[in-house]
Amino acid sequence: MQTHRHEVVIVGAGGAGLMAALYASRGGADVAVVSKLYPTRSHTGAALGGIGAALGNLEEDSPLWHAYDTVKGGDYLADQDAARVLAYEAVDAVIELEHMGLPYDRTDAGRISQRRFGGHTSNFGEKPVRRACHSADRTGHMILQTLYQQCIKNNVRFFDEYHVIDLLVNEGRCAGVTAVSLATGEMHVFQAKATMFATGGWGRVWRITSNAHSLTGDGAAVVYRRGIPMQDMEFFQFHPTGLYGLGVLLTEGIRGEGGVLINGKGQRFMEKYAPRIKDLASRDVISRSIYLELRDGLGINGKDYVYLDIRPETVNRYLAEAGETRRIDNALVIKALAETLDLCRTYAGVDPLTEPMPIQPTAHYAMGGIPTNIDTEVVLDENWTVFPGLYAAGEVACVSCHGANRLGTNSLVDLVVFGRRGGMVMADYVKQADWVALPKDPTAEIEAEFKRLRTAKGKTRVAQLRQRMQATMMDNVGVFREGKNIATAVNDVQELYHSYRHDLSIDDRGYKFNTDLLEAWELGNLLELAHVTAVSAEARTESRGAHSREDYPNRDDATWMVHTLGLRCNDTPFPDEALKVELNHKKAVDTSLATEDPRFLPKERVY
Repeated sequence: MQTHRHEVVIVGAGGAGLMAALYASRGGADVAVVSKLYPTRSHTGAALGGIGAALGNLEEDSPLWHAYDTVKGGDYLADQDAARVLAYEAVDAVIELEHMGLPYDRTDAGRISQRRFGGHTSNFGEKPVRRACHSADRTGHMILQTLYQQCIKNNVRFFDEYHVIDLLVNEGRCAGVTAVSLATGEMHVFQAKATMFATGGWGRVWRITSNAHSLTGDGAAVVYRRGIPMQDMEFFQFHPTGLYGLGVLLTEGIRGEGGVLINGKGQRFMEKYAPRIKDLASRDVISRSIYLELRDGLGINGKDYVYLDIRPETVNRYLAEAGETRRIDNALVIKALAETLDLCRTYAGVDPLTEPMPIQPTAHYAMGGIPTNIDTEVVLDENWTVFPGLYAAGEVACVSCHGANRLGTNSLVDLVVFGRRGGMVMADYVKQADWVALPKDPTAEIEAEFKRLRTAKGKTRVAQLRQRMQATMMDNVGVFREGKNIATAVNDVQELYHSYRHDLSIDDRGYKFNTDLLEAWELGNLLELAHVTAVSAEARTESRGAHSREDYPNRDDATWMVHTLGLRCNDTPFPDEALKVELNHKKAVDTSLATEDPRFLPKERVY
């Protein structure tokens, strides 16, 4: 075991982790970033279409309108203080990224260019607005590159390909983390005054997902096992436009540039589900609309997909019918959607310039996660009790600025806004905080678990269990849900967990780059998160945002205008018995904007 000591340790090197590292280092802290990937391979690079900020470069806009769209898009479950921070601080954050060197696309006047995105409107829902600042359709990739360069400039220490596997707690405070070196298999302890998790989501719980194979919920599962509750886990967003059969994300920027959704009869079907805003409705609305079309037999050639069409002749016809003067051509599509063209040509054999793209909803983004306040401090209960020294930001955190459904572009906003806030808060915290002593024998429990996995001699392969988990979650806890089906998923995951504990088999018994072992470890994380997701979904007897219950089709503000907190009840971090969750539904939603402006009060979402 090797021990490292840094004032601030950040787990995860995506946008949130890098922004936090940059600001903590600027504040004078000694900062280390620990990541199982090389930083520029982090999943922030898969965010394509843009980052939202009410700059008003192309038409009138306001951060208050952005906050309204965020609250409305989240079906009023978003904490409104967090939505306010997100929208107002986005403007400075986006401009700061420009000053760091991020190569945004430009208007003719030289300003940052902006495009439309689903759910973003002007004047409290009056009409779509151009709010998404973009760098072609590689915006997340450019943010990663920019922030990584700035962190190197500010002497942030990076531990690449170190997989964090445990949280160290002593006397009710966070003391750091344990990680395993992929290259050697050795355990490393990272002692810290302040520890932040910025590890992203867990889309690999589902069979069809836009998430990379690395998004297995490690950070959330690690802290969950150490007594931190998971908030709002029932809300997982299905992005409406995943490439058929693969789930690879096709950016919402396609629809922002004018792309339309077409069913098997050649009809633009979003006109009947969202007559005002059509293909630019929020993601939960469009995903459900696609499923309803498929259920009615209106998929393409009777199959389970519809078309997304960006061909200029199609788009221009609909623009003319809507009375708009704007037109697109091949040159604009090639410039604005280069990544989309490459993805479709490479993975689907489709050229979007000459044929429509086959798409289906794909598991995309966790609105729930580790509960935090607006300063990224992890909280333990409905009373907002702070866990000293522990922070979270980005998709792994639930601040909750997204509520029940995240708007497009707001993931990148979340990363830079709350990553920056967290970095500044941690820099201040470590100046006055004492070091927390490491627990006695800090790696004992996790080494025993890795020994169990390495020596497992059962009959069931990791891949088999993972496929069965993904199938039951896709079938029973997907876009549409029903109580009896969710209960089936809960039971299935319990059985899979039992097999994971008692009948697992792996081949590689070694230490160096043992991906067989680490995939087994990641499966355990996915099973824990699948379980608390299904239990939370079973408990919430209403439909709200991304959680759509066919047996409870209405939103129930009287009962369910609250966050759920799922607390793991098992005494040990790796129980042999079934997983158990204690659910608390008492964490109130912040409604501070509604007290100032009645337009923020819950009402029916109309698109």
